[in-house]
Amino acid sequence: MKRIEELQLEITIDKKVYKKELEKLQYEMLTIQKFLFKNKIGLILAFEGMDAAGKGGAIKRVTETLDPRGFSVHPIAAPEAHEKRYHYLQRFWRKLPQHGQIGIFDRSWYGRVLVERVEGFAKNDEWARAYDEINAFEKTLTDERYIVIKFWLHVDKEEQLARFKERQNNPLKAWKLTQEDWRNREKFDEYVVCANEMFKKTDTINAPWILVSGNNKQYARIKVLRETINHVKQAAGQIGLSIADF
Repeated sequence: MKRIEELQLEITIDKKVYKKELEKLQYEMLTIQKFLFKNKIGLILAFEGMDAAGKGGAIKRVTETLDPRGFSVHPIAAPEAHEKRYHYLQRFWRKLPQHGQIGIFDRSWYGRVLVERVEGFAKNDEWARAYDEINAFEKTLTDERYIVIKFWLHVDKEEQLARFKERQNNPLKAWKLTQEDWRNREKFDEYVVCANEMFKKTDTINAPWILVSGNNKQYARIKVLRETINHVKQAAGQIGLSIADF
């Protein structure tokens, strides 16, 4: 069973190695995009994790060299008033990519068992049954020519605080830091408990969780790219297709 406590957070990567590996993996990612488009397979990447863990930076490196016509990035915030009139998954159904395209979610439907659970926005019976609802949702997608990969990016408390302070003192990054971030930090340990339960109940063969050590941003970006590429190659092989042809 995957657990946050098992992550080795202090993994580093040499800057020269990082740049060389980044270029190589981004080129492979472009090949992946062509493969998905040609075979009309949708790719869904869901990013969760602690605040300031590097989700945005990782997403930027995944998409940096891609054809912008073939992917969409959805930053997910609290649901709007009109969205609360529907089942909570409805707003995610509307954002799914077409077959052949890539959809990236910066936060996702897992808010139901994370922030909504921790902050009390969802009742106990609502978040408790959400695990089965989410598993069924993802199974429906992967049964219908979608590939689903879920990333949890994690930093420890000390690194998170350092990044918060850096944002606070940088006028170009101050917009990233809110009072909500500081409030969430006070419940850091509670989020870890909820995340571990989430992995236990929703880490499936068809839609796996990949836990990423985020204390070193460069390592995390390489890890996300490499895991995405490898998982798509594996999924392609399972249906008798080869990415080597592209």
